[in-house]
Amino acid sequence: MLASSDGPLAEAMDLAMLDLDGVVYVGRHAVPGAPAHLGRARAAGMRLAFVTNNAARRPSEVAQHLRELGVDAGDSDVVTSAQAAAAVLRETCGEGAPIAVLGADGLRAAVSAAGLRPVDVADEAEAIVTGYGPDVRWRDIMRAAARIRNGLRWVASNTDGSFPADFGLAPGHGALVELVERFSGVAPTVAGKPAPPLLEETIRRVGGAHPLMVGDRLDTDIAGGAAVGVPTLLVLTGVTGLAELVSAEPTLRPTYLATDLGGLFEEHRAPTEEDGAACSGGWRARVGDDGVLQVSGDGGGSDWWRAVATAAWWHLDETGTPAAFDRLTPPDVGADRVEGSLRS
Repeated sequence: MLASSDGPLAEAMDLAMLDLDGVVYVGRHAVPGAPAHLGRARAAGMRLAFVTNNAARRPSEVAQHLRELGVDAGDSDVVTSAQAAAAVLRETCGEGAPIAVLGADGLRAAVSAAGLRPVDVADEAEAIVTGYGPDVRWRDIMRAAARIRNGLRWVASNTDGSFPADFGLAPGHGALVELVERFSGVAPTVAGKPAPPLLEETIRRVGGAHPLMVGDRLDTDIAGGAAVGVPTLLVLTGVTGLAELVSAEPTLRPTYLATDLGGLFEEHRAPTEEDGAACSGGWRARVGDDGVLQVSGDGGGSDWWRAVATAAWWHLDETGTPAAFDRLTPPDVGADRVEGSLRS
């Protein structure tokens, strides 16, 4: 369930590990208000690390994109799943080991930067690492799959099933992982979220005694934070909406919840229970006998979401069935009033 914080998060936590797409930017454009929020967090003394499962781009390319959007970001502030995969390989194979690379230039560069020797998939190697690459050839996929089936150690940068492309939702590296795993009967060591290596590498490199994972996805960002035992902040500027939130199992529930990165500057208060309703900042949410969420009261947008999420999770834990939300419409931040029960 949602927790209370000891002061604003930007003061209680000294490191924010930020997912990128859906949190800082959406495609080529900054999330409204995100650059200003991040600048304020830095000014408050908070370390910022930008963590991404994208293994195709070099950290310098990601940092340049962030700076173009008005976000103060150095190359060393970016940690990719390619870097996390390379760290795993260096630990298991040793410095200078030849590593077969199936992916884009960002993955090959990360392997080289870790003191390993990147080679082609047909060359002699101690392990193979795979990642998303738009120009990966089928013949190389076949060779890699055969070598993995024959026993070559395999590290996958991530298992993301999809990603947003200019032409719509596209299959991600997870689709390739699934194909190779089905053919070879071998499951890879995974470096990216929700597996621990990416966030462990981030904490090791950037530092911070009290890290916070900030993301928009329950199954990668929030689950990834939980996997390394750090609190999480879910922001609602990306892919998570009511349907995902009300059906979230306990392992996918965030520690804190806010509409956007402005939540870093809030002192969070866990919703309270009053006569069976979840209450937060003037909002009251409950699930009726018909299994439909009902909301009344007034307040800000983040508190609306906190009340609704808490009531839905109580219902899910008790009944095993997600609440319905027929005609339930989230208010804008700062909404003045909602009367009665909202039904979908």
